[in-house]
Amino acid sequence: MKRQNHSAADGKSSKAKSRGTVSEKTEASAKEKSSEKKKTGSSGSMARAVLVQGSILAAASIIAKIIGLIYRIPLTNILGDDGNSYYSTANEIYSIILMISSFSLPLAVSRLMSERLHKGFIRSAYKVFLCAMRLSVFSGVILALITYLLAGVITKNVMNLEYAKYGLRVLAPAILIFAITGTFRGFFQGFSNMVPTAISQLIEQVVNAIVSLYGAYVMYDYGMELAGKQGNELLGPSWGAAGATFGTVVSVTVAMIIMMVMYSRFFRDFRKEIREDHTGHRESARTIYRALILTILPIVLSTLVYNISNVLDQGIFNAVLKSQGYTEKQYATIWGIYSGKFRVLMNVPLSLASSLGPAVVPSLTAAVASGDKKSAVATVHSSTRYTMIITIPCALGMAALGGPIIQMLFHPESGLALSAGIMEAGAAVIILYSLSTLTTAILQGLGKLKEPLIHNLVALVVHIAVLYVMLRVWNLNIYSVLYANALFALIVCILNAVSIRRFIYYRQEYRKTFVVPAAASIIMAFAAYLVYQLFHLFLGNTVPTLIAILAGIFVYGIALVAFKGVTKAEIEKLPKGELIVKGVRKMGLMR
Repeated sequence: MKRQNHSAADGKSSKAKSRGTVSEKTEASAKEKSSEKKKTGSSGSMARAVLVQGSILAAASIIAKIIGLIYRIPLTNILGDDGNSYYSTANEIYSIILMISSFSLPLAVSRLMSERLHKGFIRSAYKVFLCAMRLSVFSGVILALITYLLAGVITKNVMNLEYAKYGLRVLAPAILIFAITGTFRGFFQGFSNMVPTAISQLIEQVVNAIVSLYGAYVMYDYGMELAGKQGNELLGPSWGAAGATFGTVVSVTVAMIIMMVMYSRFFRDFRKEIREDHTGHRESARTIYRALILTILPIVLSTLVYNISNVLDQGIFNAVLKSQGYTEKQYATIWGIYSGKFRVLMNVPLSLASSLGPAVVPSLTAAVASGDKKSAVATVHSSTRYTMIITIPCALGMAALGGPIIQMLFHPESGLALSAGIMEAGAAVIILYSLSTLTTAILQGLGKLKEPLIHNLVALVVHIAVLYVMLRVWNLNIYSVLYANALFALIVCILNAVSIRRFIYYRQEYRKTFVVPAAASIIMAFAAYLVYQLFHLFLGNTVPTLIAILAGIFVYGIALVAFKGVTKAEIEKLPKGELIVKGVRKMGLMR
């Protein structure tokens, strides 16, 4: 909420920076600045700027995910595991349709605008935004109508969960609303300003939590009344899921209004910069649309292939289990545990990599446009290391305390052993998905849009084949999904790393990025588990779990410093960093 209270000040500050930057950019000065950057070593400052903007968006996303985690606890209690399955199914299909209609627009708009702003082509940059807005409205209307009309066909024939159609129909209007919201976010991200996106995401999630819970509560009761009349026990959770999805529609609408207000305030001053663009560079609408489509298509296809695996996983999982004699309620319950518990918790650390992507893309685009290889390398290095330092301990900590965390948050009446097993087996998925998400964004920022698509297609083919064999031949049930997803992300990581090395002749440093965080995380996981087992003997579950988490954070920090995974300068940049350095020195871990 502090971010919200200071949003006006942040907006003015970011506007001032943007105006100063835009007004100075001409073709000649851009070249001069490029050469100056190389001489003065601006690569470090660009990398720091990426981390600052990425940290703003990451902090907002993590807070939003925590809010999402908190409200999913009572939502799970309202809907149950089978209701969670309907809710997750509707959202998965909705997310895939968003990727086709508008999910890539923020990235495409920010990339194309950043490229033009860097050269001083302000009018062309603004025209990118206008053309993108028209495109988003057109695609949003078409796909919203298709989604509403074909919801029943998709959920019944593709997902084998017919009653998820109610939730999907409710979500249909959100496709158009999100397309407009995403274009506004891409506009600000083109200026490397993540604050508007961060603020709107936070408020969006708060509204979503409140409305979703109320909608689920009201509509679940309505569904149970229908169930009593029609004799179908699935109507209660399916209508409850539909009520929960209404929270998404309302929250995205609120986010759109916020972005429109911020844009109107920003545009008052930005209009002057447009008029003062004397570069003489003009682009036709046809040229802009062509650039947008050529940028969007590879990103859409790459993102679609990358994320459609979740929908395919559920479709294959449900179909195989149905053929093995499971009822819809049984396989819906299993999938509900996976999607409503593990994936909700997994999204918290994953939000870091997802947030760094929008910050990395415009910065890398600017570095490539100016030929500043040092800045590109520094950005890739710092963002990758930052992601791994946070993601690896989160993944191993969730594996070590999977059962206690599930019990503390969701209080399941049944299925605790399965939930804990999924948490333990899913650690690799969290780490690899974080890295593959970030490296995909890095390639897109470098202007290499086809490579992620090819890599994701190769990984998807292998993923589907392995998943089917694990389900049908080895009977690994839901664990098949986890192992196949880990393999998918691993293949993408390897192929992305090879491409990044080929394009900028860069190879990620391993010790501080992977080895030290992994070693410190293993020690942390054992320490947290032992602390939990000790206090669990006489304090139940919740208090020991919280103590174990705090102990794990402390042990990880100490181990990271002891293994020289972070430097004194890096610690001092943290809040109360100087105090932390003094404490670490007293322990004899740092000179």
